[in-house]
Amino acid sequence: MSRHSLALAAALALGLALPLAAQQAPIQPSPVKRTILQRTDLPGTNLEMIYATVEIAPGFKAGRHFHPGVVMAQVTEGEFWFAPDGQPDKVYKAGESLTVPDRAIHNEGATDKGVKLSAVYVLEKGKPLASPAP
Repeated sequence: MSRHSLALAAALALGLALPLAAQQAPIQPSPVKRTILQRTDLPGTNLEMIYATVEIAPGFKAGRHFHPGVVMAQVTEGEFWFAPDGQPDKVYKAGESLTVPDRAIHNEGATDKGVKLSAVYVLEKGKPLASPAP
């Protein structure tokens, strides 16, 4: 086999091996899944209302953050761990609900059971649903 043929064969082998390697690397799903079900502007304001389901993987904690508006949520499955700054942690169970005040810094997540919530966000238009705490 000539040097040119050998180089071509090696390049082809590498070219075929790279896509296989990329396919083998597992893609980890996000530990928080928000599914926006509805979104509408609140007339006469700079606010929008977002209705969403939120799923948090077992044991995941989001880290200290805030929302640019008020959030109301009801736990539909599992257990929701909530830790507002300066207050005791609380675990909410299926059927229980909570309200997070505008820009209140908190941590949240799931117990070892994971959690699903139904949430309504009333936020400033164009802002992200959540931002890391300063």
